[in-house]
Amino acid sequence: MPSSGSLDFTGRVAIVTGGTRGLGRVVAARLAEAGCAVTVCGRHAPETLPSGVTFRAADIRDPDQAIALVEAVVAENGRLDVLVNNAGGSPMADAATASPRLFDSILKLNLHSAMYMSQAAFAPMKAAGGGSIINIASVSAIRPSPGTAAYGAAKAGLLSLTQSLAQEWGPDRIRVNAIIAGLMQTETAEQTYGDAEAQAAVARSMPLKRMGTGDDLAGAVLWLSSPLAEWVSGARINVDGGGERPYFLDLVGEK
Repeated sequence: MPSSGSLDFTGRVAIVTGGTRGLGRVVAARLAEAGCAVTVCGRHAPETLPSGVTFRAADIRDPDQAIALVEAVVAENGRLDVLVNNAGGSPMADAATASPRLFDSILKLNLHSAMYMSQAAFAPMKAAGGGSIINIASVSAIRPSPGTAAYGAAKAGLLSLTQSLAQEWGPDRIRVNAIIAGLMQTETAEQTYGDAEAQAAVARSMPLKRMGTGDDLAGAVLWLSSPLAEWVSGARINVDGGGERPYFLDLVGEK
């Protein structure tokens, strides 16, 4: 695992939602490596956790459980400095036939939960003299997302929420930023991109010739949470390896 460099989070406290697996788990581990006391949450406890990371059961789609989670972390640690709203995801679903229940559930996981957690974090962050909230969005928020229309809409809403909260809460020294994550290599990559050959083709199409990793995301989270970014708020940081190649270029090449 790459070093967190000179960033020192000793004495600081963080919550990483969706931090029991995948990208969120790496983010939690890197924050803990830098000295931060980190709590991750989920509906079910993982078999293992990175060193320095603790787990609390919570379904943060429920505002009362989000409040209880934050209150428990503050009671245990005395403060809250960093909130990473990482929980999210969506199955593939045709927009014409997707049920209202599915649409609502995707919005609750990807947008509502971030609002509930941010609201719960506001008071303890204000009491601590400030804090950093980082919303993990997706390229689906800024380009068409066929097959996951509700997910794209939720992540677009998350970008808007980020800028609005940054404006409202800036006077309380609470910074709110968003990371627009690109095509990432995760434990469920096969479900999203296909087999190893398909994933390799996706990687070759990227300007940096690889897909993103949890460490790429974690590096941006660490920077946004640190004093190095103390005048950065309301920002949308693209962590996407240079972006996806425009498909029309391939069509032109076929002529």
